Amino acid sequence: MLDREIVKLCIAGDRKAQEKLYNFYASKMKGVCLRYSRSIVESEDIFQDGFVKVFSNLKNYSGQGSFDGWVRRIMVNTAIDTYKKNLPFKNSSQFDEFIEDELKTVELPDELEEEDLLNILSNLPDGYRLVFNLYAIEGYSHKEIAERLNISENTSKSQLHRARKLIQQILFKYNGTR
Repeated sequence: MLDREIVKLCIAGDRKAQEKLYNFYASKMKGVCLRYSRSIVESEDIFQDGFVKVFSNLKNYSGQGSFDGWVRRIMVNTAIDTYKKNLPFKNSSQFDEFIEDELKTVELPDELEEEDLLNILSNLPDGYRLVFNLYAIEGYSHKEIAERLNISENTSKSQLHRARKLIQQILFKYNGTR
């Protein structure tokens, strides 16, 4: 964990402290941004915008809770804002009724690398990827996702369901080819 003194020095404008904070979080937060993006270039844009927000809002960090979590939340919210600007749900219909059918369990192959998983996620349609990340990885509820993205809870559930099905189809093909 980063020392609170570094945060204080960053607020005071100390460039070396700012560089240390940036370097400490760069790798981890780039990974977070990559999960939400369609490409490396887009993830770099989200990361850059997110870090501008981190430095701009350091004075607002209350010191309560994890600083890591605070930075991560800014990155995730920046990714969400990017997608909202690009209207990923403009072609998505609002589902009034959602019936979840059971999905077959697909085992992850032992040789499946992190890069393979990131590739699978990056190839999901925007809405699927965003909802999957928010629900399955960040732990948001469907209600929270719906409120944040201005969609219905059922649309969130449907997007997650479709993302899972597509991921399972991809993994099934992957398992069949090894």
